[in-house]
Order: sequence, then C-alpha cells, then structure tokens
Amino acid sequence: MSVDVLILNTAVADLRSDAFAFADKLVGPGGLAKCRTVDMPDYSQRQYHDWISRGLATAGGPGNTAPLMARAGLRVAVGVNLGKGEFDGLDAQGRFFYDTMKANHVDMTETVIHGRLPTGTTFIYDKGEHERGGIAYFPNANNDFDFNRFRGAIERLKPGIVYYMYSGLSDRGDAHGGKDLADFIRWCREQGCVTIVDSHTLTGNPHALIRSGKPVPEYALLEPLLGELDLFFTSSDEAQMIENTLDRPRDWSQCSEEENVSNFLRFLSSRFWGSRDRTRLFGVTVSNGAWQTHISRGNSSTAPSKTRSRFMVGDVIDLVGAGDSFRAGFISYIARHIDAFRAGGCDFDQAIQMGNLFASLFIKAPLQDRYGNITDFGKMLSVITRERDYKDLKELLTALR
Repeated sequence: MSVDVLILNTAVADLRSDAFAFADKLVGPGGLAKCRTVDMPDYSQRQYHDWISRGLATAGGPGNTAPLMARAGLRVAVGVNLGKGEFDGLDAQGRFFYDTMKANHVDMTETVIHGRLPTGTTFIYDKGEHERGGIAYFPNANNDFDFNRFRGAIERLKPGIVYYMYSGLSDRGDAHGGKDLADFIRWCREQGCVTIVDSHTLTGNPHALIRSGKPVPEYALLEPLLGELDLFFTSSDEAQMIENTLDRPRDWSQCSEEENVSNFLRFLSSRFWGSRDRTRLFGVTVSNGAWQTHISRGNSSTAPSKTRSRFMVGDVIDLVGAGDSFRAGFISYIARHIDAFRAGGCDFDQAIQMGNLFASLFIKAPLQDRYGNITDFGKMLSVITRERDYKDLKELLTALR
C-alpha cells in the first residue's frame, strides 16, 4: 500500500536536564553544535532508560512531524537508522523513538538497525529561568544514512511526498558537497514523488553570524540541492545566512523584514528555478506567519506574499520543533491536495495557514503530550476555512473538537 508521506533521516532522542551542564562546555553557553560520537558522554543504557522513563525525552527530527501528520489521518512512514541494543533489539534512545512513532500509527517498516553506531541523541542543558543552555547533538547512526538502501523504501512504499530532514546533519547524507542528496532527490522526482528537504544550521548565535556576513558551511550544501526541490521552507534568520553563503553578503539591517524576505525569495527563485515544467514553492517562516513565492507549469513565478497566522494565541511551552511542526501542517495540506498541487491549482494560502495551525498547537502543548492538540485533518481544515482570528487557545481547541 502506498503512503502519503515518507520522512527520512535524523532520528533522534532529545534529552533535557539540568544535569547536562557539559553541553555549555562542549558547544559554548547557549550554543548548538553537531558533535562527534567519540565525544558522547559515557552514560549507561540504564541511565538513558531512566531519563526517558521520567519524561525527560522527546522524539526529535521526524518525531516533530510524522506523529502530527499521522494523527491528522495521513498515511505516514519513517525511514531511519536506529542503534542496536538490549531493549528488544534497540538501544534505549532507539526504542523510545520507535515506540513513540508506533504509538502514533506511523509506519516503521523502513527502520534500519545499525550494528555499530547508537541512535542519534541530543543533550539540551535545561538551565531554567528562560535562559538557553547549550545544545549538543550527536548524529551517531544518522551519520551513516545510505541513499541506496532507502531507494528501495521508495519503490516499496510509493510515497506521494518524500521529506528528507535535514541537510547538514549527516556525514554520509551530505557527502560530495551535497551532490549525493541532490541526485537522490532528482531520482525521487523521477519516481513521481513531490520533494521537500529541510536545512538545519548549527549555530547558537545566528544574529552575530548574520552581522558578520560570514558563510555557513552547512548552507553551501544547498547549492546543488535547491534546483531539484519542489518545496523548501526556511526561517527568516536562516534565509539571511543562506544568502550570505550562496551569494554576496549584504547589510540586512538596512531593510525591513518584508524587504529582506522578498529579496531572498526573489534571489532563490531567479537562481534555482530554471525550469518551469512543474509546480514549485519556496517560503520563509516568520514569527507571525510565513511568506511564499511559487511557480506552476508554464507560468512566471508569483511575487512574494505573506500569510499571517490567525492562531497566535496561548502561551508557548517550547519552541523546539516549531519549524518542523509548521512543515508537518503544510505538507499535510499538500498531500491531501496533491493532484491540485501538481496541476498548479493548489490554494497555497490555505496550505500555509495549515502550517501555522499545526505549529501553534505543537509549541503550546505540554512536553509530555506534544502531539495531543492535533486532530483529524477535516476538523483542522474546517478551522482554516472559517477565516477568523482566535482570541485564546481554549477557543481554538474547542473549535477543533
């Protein structure tokens, strides 16, 4: 049976604790870094199991997207590497990730058990008092992502959409300057799949990096990739670093957010949309919505336009995964309207508003129940089509029942 969406790569257990002060020392206070497996703390599997049992873990990467789409009623599969261990064949982190996906009706038949490397693990130093601590990410088994192995998964599952997350986080996945990933995405399109890839920059102080104008090596991986993608979203901070890397650095402080985002999207579309033979959309998420420009077969690209979120209600619990959950909503809409998307007749304002809704519900949910606010796609769509602003989270959740 075919699936609506196949999500690939970056299976990870995100662990949060005030015991992880070593992350500040490893990546710098408030920093974020991709670390080597050999530098991973020597905690026992029983210790990981204990932390997970005490609710200190969340499933990252596809864990921020797959369960949301599955709870909305889509057929979702995940293709990932997990570490081998003593918990029914998996290590503690891998067992947690796998069981979290299965509990939310995600197809895990394309799981690869890696015999040498453990499951990807992120240590987040929870300093409290709204102060950000270091975030140390250890890719581990994610570093050995094998495109040939997952070509078979695509042939078996025949997904409508292939979603690879993330560029920049896998040594093997990012090999040859990103050309291997670009070749894989081109092959996926040849199989009839709509394609989307996330980028992920490891920097704890993006604003300082933007001001410096320095290129970010992880973003150079996008050079061969962007021309192959049907869909691409990035954040406003990442947009500035991407352009600084792929083009000449500029002084972003001289323009408004609207001008910066518009200029960035025009830069991307003019540089990477050489062919007009298919529908494509590139966008930028901002604090209160998202911008997009798109093109359909035979037509010129649209001017960048903004869709303001109508769901800016309630208190944020945790922003980790905000962009992932936005893409989960956006992709869900595209998957449910995939024929219209391919024909160039998709309502992209509604698609982005679905992304806004998913993200709002996700970041305002308790860490112990991150997916609990997501419900049937039809109910979510009915909220989107009402075209009203919601006054508080309770009103929004009531409308979804």
